[in-house]
Amino acid sequence: MNWLNRLERRFGKYAIRNLPLYIVIMYAVGSVLNLMSGGEFYYTWLSLNPYMILHGQPWRIVTFLIAAPTTSIIFLIFVLLFYYSICQELSNVWGAFRFNLYFFCGVLASVIAAFLVYLIYPSPYIYMDTYYLNLSFFLAYAAIFPEAQVYLYGILPLKVKWLAYLDVAFLVYAFVRGGLGDRISIVVSLLNFLLFFLSTRNYRRISPSEIRRRKDFQRKTRTTGPANVQTRHRCAVCGRTELDDPDLEFRYCSKCNGDYEYCNDHLFTHTHVR
Repeated sequence: MNWLNRLERRFGKYAIRNLPLYIVIMYAVGSVLNLMSGGEFYYTWLSLNPYMILHGQPWRIVTFLIAAPTTSIIFLIFVLLFYYSICQELSNVWGAFRFNLYFFCGVLASVIAAFLVYLIYPSPYIYMDTYYLNLSFFLAYAAIFPEAQVYLYGILPLKVKWLAYLDVAFLVYAFVRGGLGDRISIVVSLLNFLLFFLSTRNYRRISPSEIRRRKDFQRKTRTTGPANVQTRHRCAVCGRTELDDPDLEFRYCSKCNGDYEYCNDHLFTHTHVR
């Protein structure tokens, strides 16, 4: 996480606040334009087409972002509400700067993927959108909140992790059966997800020194007895206290039924007690 921390300290003031709302507004605008033009305006003037970008239409590098995830108005409302909720949760957990970085890295990766396809297969009919970028957002959400429950079509309750498994299966199927453009888009979107997922893990807990320190602490508590160890805070997930690490921070969860306290590693990732 050191490189992310350094970037945030230097460029965090430039982060766009409430970016999830702006993303949803862009999709809504794209849907309106799509309806007004019968679906032709977007692909004719706004889509990510490397051939047209190189032939005098550079605005397509940005305007492709308004491509709505679906053309059905009724279904679009549910999709945008769900998309806004998961992006807002990611922004709350990561912070505005890291969410901005994830989004714009995904956008840059999509543009690079489009030009890679064009270099390999120079065709004026290469079009790309934010479809796989949206899937990478959902995978990031599922990695942080695997036990969160959503209602499919507002009726069927499902845990997010099961939907994530379905998404991964779909990506594998699309990679095998899809064309060159689909394969490159899938690879760059997953690389963006893996980069952030691996960069935001807390590897300190699995380091040899940390493992040895925990074993020493457990041996001492077994020797002196738990009654002699006075602590004010204890994480309900990992059991760590302020004696384990003086830098740990503890918070109570307002969504859990009861006085359950969690360390900063598990405050946003634990399963709520109902």
